[in-house]
Order: sequence, then C-alpha cells, then structure tokens
Amino acid sequence: MVDIASRVYNHQWKIDPIVRSLIDTDFYKLLMCQSVLRNRPKTQVTFSLFNRAKHIPLARLIDAGEIREQLDHIRSLSLRRGESTWLRGNTFYGKRQMFTPEFMEWFETVRLPPYHLEQHDDQYILTFEGSWPEVMLWEVPALAVFMELRGRSVLSQMVKFEIEILYARAMTKLWEKVQKLSPHKSLRIADFGTRRRHSFLWHDWCVQAMVEGLGESFVGTSNCLIAKNRDLEAIGTNAHELPMIYAALTDTDTELLEAPYGVLSDWHEEHDGNLRIILPDTFGSKGFLDKAPDWLQQWTGVRIDSGDPAEGAETAIRWWQQRGENPAEKLIIFSDGLDVDKILELSQQFANRVKVSFGWGTLLTNDFRGLTADDCLAPFSLVCKPVSANGRPTVKLSDNPNKAMGPGSEVERYRRLFAVGEQTAYDIIV
Repeated sequence: MVDIASRVYNHQWKIDPIVRSLIDTDFYKLLMCQSVLRNRPKTQVTFSLFNRAKHIPLARLIDAGEIREQLDHIRSLSLRRGESTWLRGNTFYGKRQMFTPEFMEWFETVRLPPYHLEQHDDQYILTFEGSWPEVMLWEVPALAVFMELRGRSVLSQMVKFEIEILYARAMTKLWEKVQKLSPHKSLRIADFGTRRRHSFLWHDWCVQAMVEGLGESFVGTSNCLIAKNRDLEAIGTNAHELPMIYAALTDTDTELLEAPYGVLSDWHEEHDGNLRIILPDTFGSKGFLDKAPDWLQQWTGVRIDSGDPAEGAETAIRWWQQRGENPAEKLIIFSDGLDVDKILELSQQFANRVKVSFGWGTLLTNDFRGLTADDCLAPFSLVCKPVSANGRPTVKLSDNPNKAMGPGSEVERYRRLFAVGEQTAYDIIV
C-alpha cells in the first residue's frame, strides 16, 4: 500500500506525473475511439474544457507552466508493449479481441495532438483541435490534470503532519462509506471516478478499498490502467459525445432527428450483450425513447445520467412495458452524482423490478468535502466536451437544463425539434 501522504509531501511530478499512461483513461473512451476510427475517422472536431463552478478561480490557483508541463508530458506518451498485449489479448465483457487489429495498429503509434491554453480572467481556456479519433483521447487526461493540480495547489500550503491527518480522515471517510454498502450483497457497483479524481494514487487506493470491502459487489473500474494493474474488469460503454457530433454533422432537420439512432446503429454492428446500453438523455430521454426504432427495445439496458434518477428509471421501465419487454430482464445503470445514500435508496426502490447497477464517480474518488477548514478540496464540476464538428456547433440538452451546452440559438432549435418540453433544473453536484 502506497504511503500517499509522504508521496504528496515529497512531491516531484517527474516521479509522479498526473497521467502516466495512455490507458490511464476510461474504458468507454477506447471503445468509442475504435467506433469513430471505423465510422467517422476524417471528422474534424474541437473539444473545450468548461469549469461549471465559476466560483473556483482555476487561473489563480494553478500556474500555467505546471499545466503545460503536464500536458506536454501526456503528448510524449505512447502505448507500452504490456499495455498493448493486455488490450489485444484480454477478455472484455466476455469477448476476446474486443479491439480490432486495425485499431490496435493505429493506437500503438498515436500521439495526442497539440493543445491551446490561454487565460481569461480567473479561468483557463483549454481547447484541442484535430481529427476526432485523436482529439477525443484528450478529454479524460485533461480533466485529471486540472483536478489534481488544483488539489496540489492546496496541499502545497500544508505541512507534512497536516497532510497525513488529511489523508487519514479521507481514508476513514471512504471506508465508512464502503462499510455502509457492504451488508447489501445484491449491489453491483463500478468505479466511474477517473475524470474528476483527487489524484491517481488516491484513485488507486479507493479502488483497492472497494475490492477489499465489497468483494463481488464491486464489479470493476472504468480506468483501464487500474483494471490492468489490479486484474479487474474494465467497465464502460459509450458517452454523449457520439450523438453530439453525429447530430452536428447533419444537413437537415430530418437527419438531425435520426442522428442519435444512427450512433446506436453503428454501435449495434460492433457490440452485443452488456455493451448494448442506451444513453438516451443527450437530447432528452423521453423523446428519444418514444421515437426509438423497434430494434433498440431489445438492447440490454439504459444508463441514467441526468435529471431525477428515479424518474428516469420509471420512464425506461414504462417504455419497456409498452414495447412488450420484461423490465425485470433489463439493466438500469445509474451514474449521475451518486453517493452512498442515493445508491442504497435507488437499489431498494427498484429491487425486483429491474436489474440495477451503479457507476460511482467523483464522490468515490474525490470526496474531500469537509476535510479542510475552508472546504478548499471539495470536488467541483469540470467537463471537457466537443464544441464543434467540421466547423458546426455541437449541442447537448440533457434531462437537466443546467447541463445544457451549445450556442443559445442552437439549443433552442434542438429543443424544438426534439420536442423537449418544460424541464426541472437540478443542482449539479459534481
């Protein structure tokens, strides 16, 4: 077990870089990257970093030179031989050779493209431009860099004793969460906490705590490097960027309305089983499900990632029932802003009605709330999303209007076309 406090106190980033491997990323990124490389390899995109928590002045907390050092280090990374062997030869979701030889040959030679960093008032503007398969690989490591550098800026003001006490309290806090979950043997929980983790070392410790405390209830981690190193299942399917970009590439309103289903049609050709999970909320879940083609009702499950989670699950259950499917044979994955009490509440609410799993993210790997006098290590909402594709703006509506993204006129156009009515706004926890 790593002495995290000592490593933090004696910190030198060349020994402990924030991102230490190209597979220190989420599994769904690699699955999506393979799909994009196959279906839309020439699409040119721009991704941008957004700090939703404007009260946190990142440009006053983090030195631009430190950011550049970390980002330049990431650009120097390439896939290692052992990592390539793991991706080529391991079984994922019961399937050997999940990644095709063509994708692996590309991935073994790829380097992440250039970035553009500038400061605007108290915030940084970070953008990435280039071909979609390359640029999309920046999202997870870029978020990890900013989250950890913000933490380092706070920790650098502490003496070693304070750091030791801080991590002892954080470990106790997490272990108490694990102990609260451990009696519930029917739970199925995965780590989804890479993007907004406190640090890599802390992330790895959290996963070890889950393994130790939850046993078979802990089903795996979204982080490929930790999955490889700890011999765990790599967990993940797809994310909002696929329908956001497919939609931006359309020329007519009719094509726009069909774009979200085109994404899943491409996915359907490549994957089966538990990889056939619908993420319906990019442009509003209810409208997506109401107009979904018949073949989608046979997919394995639905992931709920915005809005009221119970309401989202009820919507999915009604949809399956209306389509003649048995919800008890389907899977719902909850993944938005979860913590222990909400996990237990949802598990009890939907027990025996549907199969339930949880993707536990930031409040697993970065819950330092209340552990410092001014709460300066509390997690905050930072995202990195596509903002354009082939020069056209992207849009995300979500089931929570506070998560909507895109130019105002385009957001309103999408809301009209996808018949998104009045929505309830929810606070964004993380």
